[in-house]
Amino acid sequence: MAQLSQNTQRLISIYQTWFRSQGAEGEVKIHVDEVASKVAKFYEKMRGVIDWREEHLLRKTAIERVLKRRLFLRRDGKDISEPLVHELIRGGHFPNDAIPESKIAEIQKSIDKYLYILDNAPKPPKEKLQMNLYDWLSGIAACETEGILAPPIKEEALMDFMAELMEERIEAKISPEEKRIQIYIAIQKALFKLDFSLIAYNLLKKWYPDWANLPQEKLEEITKNIYFIWEKLETHLSHPLAEKFYAVCERYDTAYLILDDIVAAEPSLAKNNLENASMLENKIRAAYKERLKKVRGRLRRAAFYSTMSILVSKMLVAFIIEVPFDKYITGEFSNINLGINIVIPSLLMIFLVLSIRPPSRQNEEMVVMEVIKIIYERERKDVYEVKPSMKRGLVLNSIIAFIYLLSFVASFGTIVWGLRKLSFSLISIAIFLMFISLISFAGVKIRQRAKELKIEKDKEGLLYIFIDLFSLPIIQVGKWLSNQWRKYNAVAVLFNSLLDMPFQVFVEFLEQWRSFLKEKKEEIH
Repeated sequence: MAQLSQNTQRLISIYQTWFRSQGAEGEVKIHVDEVASKVAKFYEKMRGVIDWREEHLLRKTAIERVLKRRLFLRRDGKDISEPLVHELIRGGHFPNDAIPESKIAEIQKSIDKYLYILDNAPKPPKEKLQMNLYDWLSGIAACETEGILAPPIKEEALMDFMAELMEERIEAKISPEEKRIQIYIAIQKALFKLDFSLIAYNLLKKWYPDWANLPQEKLEEITKNIYFIWEKLETHLSHPLAEKFYAVCERYDTAYLILDDIVAAEPSLAKNNLENASMLENKIRAAYKERLKKVRGRLRRAAFYSTMSILVSKMLVAFIIEVPFDKYITGEFSNINLGINIVIPSLLMIFLVLSIRPPSRQNEEMVVMEVIKIIYERERKDVYEVKPSMKRGLVLNSIIAFIYLLSFVASFGTIVWGLRKLSFSLISIAIFLMFISLISFAGVKIRQRAKELKIEKDKEGLLYIFIDLFSLPIIQVGKWLSNQWRKYNAVAVLFNSLLDMPFQVFVEFLEQWRSFLKEKKEEIH
């Protein structure tokens, strides 16, 4: 019988602890009104279409949005944790009758900590930097709130498990501390696609193990150095080799995800399942097929919601800017062109999703081998080398930059020429280019998500080089626009400023009204 590694046995032990904690009883749980919850959930689904975020970030994004709104209404942050938690449960972000009431005090303590840092941080030379600190700390506070309400015990255990193995296998000519941090960052992005706020929060917990319960003197020290800590985190997140580390971790993360599925399904039987070679292989193949099915479902949802989010905003822009401009200023309005402007981006997304190729049979065999490699004691370890990209001279860099500039001009120039032939106005062309770039970037991100279970390397021929040459400029513009879109999405701003607050007041009133009616019914004998 093969011997499980010490790391694997420790992972199983943590998963068993996590499993036992799931059914813990004894504490009073938070309850919200079911009718008010149905109304709030419908609203959240509508928001999901308008201001789409990837599934794994929806909850954290919702917490940050609600937290900022409630802090805006009550700047001192006193007693906001209870209504915040109730709103999150009503919106379907956390289950009803499952979260202990003791969590409310814990979250309030967490919020007080971040407000203390904000109120007592040194005054920066620029006021904008203080606003940026508020946004950054709000994101970190949202991460901590999510962690309190749904402790990521097994996720953190899996990340630590992968980090320990990757530290043994990855070789890089940087300091051991740098290497350890870059591996941990890359693993978070590869395994769970965490964003910068979550990664930064996890790093803070590594650097300050008592982050959740900081002594006053420690809190004062962190507050005094908060801009230095923030800058240090940003430096690590933008490390020159960050993408190289991510590429290695992203390629081999499949084995860890499959191991997670196997152990989480039956924690109490995990040791026996992993030690039995024939049973293990069957478990791996079954988990692989199940996860493949889930990945396909997520891709379809991501394609639908990202397209709908962009198209709803596109139609708003069309009716507010494009149609009036073409009708009353240029006189070039065309229903056909408006239809093309809306339909073509959607067809592009459909094409990008439908052209995704499933992993081959060989990939499944590679996954089986990789899972076996990571769970058993082995004398010989695989080695992955991370090194900087080859340096190019000034002349070669200039030639490459010139070719890229030509491909940029050719890509956008061809589209502009085609649209002018169809009598598109200049404003319609600009809007078309903006949305085709956004859809292209969203589609490429979805295609990358489809590689979640792929270990085998993609084979690319001359055709792919040609396609990349002309599509990369459009995708790069889409990436830049996507970052701006999150800040200035007009429909999302409309929801936040005009609808969000009144709607939550209505839902809270509805909950109180139903509570009043129940009390009156109880008085009837």
